[in-house]
Amino acid sequence: MSEGPRKRKFAATRRLLLKSKLLKKAAAMLVAEGEEKKREKERVVNESYPPLQLSGLSVQDLQELCKELHNKIDVADEARYDMEVKVGKNEKEILSLSQKIIELKGIKRPNLKRVKKTTDDMLGAYTDNSRLMKADFKANLKTVKKEDEKREEVTDWRKNVEAMSGMEGRKKMFNAGQ
Repeated sequence: MSEGPRKRKFAATRRLLLKSKLLKKAAAMLVAEGEEKKREKERVVNESYPPLQLSGLSVQDLQELCKELHNKIDVADEARYDMEVKVGKNEKEILSLSQKIIELKGIKRPNLKRVKKTTDDMLGAYTDNSRLMKADFKANLKTVKKEDEKREEVTDWRKNVEAMSGMEGRKKMFNAGQ
């Protein structure tokens, strides 16, 4: 490592003092900028639209003046509407282009790391009192009773064949089926 000049660290109170001075200066600059914008706006409005001289005008002259003002307002509204439409179209185009860019780039999925967690750790993520409760998943499982299949007693098959032979055997099979 190179032993260059060391940066001096300011104390916390000094940093706080400097920060508060910077914020006060920035606030004062914002106020001055706002006032400058107001003055500029008033200057432009006064140049563009001089104050009206209404004294000494007849009714006919006032009506003509009103019509002129309405025409100027209509022209300004048309220009504003045209600008809004252009801005809307541009915003839609920007949105569609940005979506195309995203589609072309594709979504990069971050490489996930394998994390080994025990059941207690997994429960800890979902419950607040996980330290008190231990994972016992087997206790929550339902017990399933196996039905004992009725098994016929295994006997000598020769006796069974002899018993089922003939009409009597078929009669027993018919009765057993019902």
